[in-house]
Amino acid sequence: MPKVVDHQARRIQVADAVQKLVTEEGLDRVTVARTAATAGFSVGHVQHYFATKDEMLLFTHERVVQKILDRVSALGERATRQRSPIRDVVVEGLGEWLPVDPRRRSAHRVMLAFLGRTVDNPHLARSHSETGRLIRSMLATAVHNGKECGEVPDDTAPDLAALELHCLTEGLALQLGSDPVPADTQTALGLLTARVQAVFPGRCRQYG
Repeated sequence: MPKVVDHQARRIQVADAVQKLVTEEGLDRVTVARTAATAGFSVGHVQHYFATKDEMLLFTHERVVQKILDRVSALGERATRQRSPIRDVVVEGLGEWLPVDPRRRSAHRVMLAFLGRTVDNPHLARSHSETGRLIRSMLATAVHNGKECGEVPDDTAPDLAALELHCLTEGLALQLGSDPVPADTQTALGLLTARVQAVFPGRCRQYG
């Protein structure tokens, strides 16, 4: 009986190898040959799934982003069960994008490498823009829901508040990624929390 190959699983293995190389050695050290060796595949095997380095990076970036979004979704589900305020979910969710521990720092390294490649590759640039729009859309929805339940003032513009929080998070991530020391980490998390609380200053009527 022919062996059934899970092609998506193989692509994920390659992406995980790319992430490991980017995290430990930087994007310049990522080659098809090194990726193949790290993943335990032949060069031809890797080339079967990805024709170029940018294709590998794009899929790796998408995988990293999806894992973050999955964690944010899990935070929302937990908050619903625990009847937590929306602002707590927003703080924790945005915190997933900050490189404050090895897991999140690895993800940030991939996203930073990806961002650098978008300058010369319109396809990668489009994917990066779509990710940003998705994050801002999720934040705007959270602000809108906050207005409905009383956590956010009625005169707050969801899109502007979402843009502010997204820009702040991206800026903090760049600062932490370039100069990560414990004091800066705590300051960044404190600033993020303070700005979210400023957008969500009220108490949710639904949860009393």
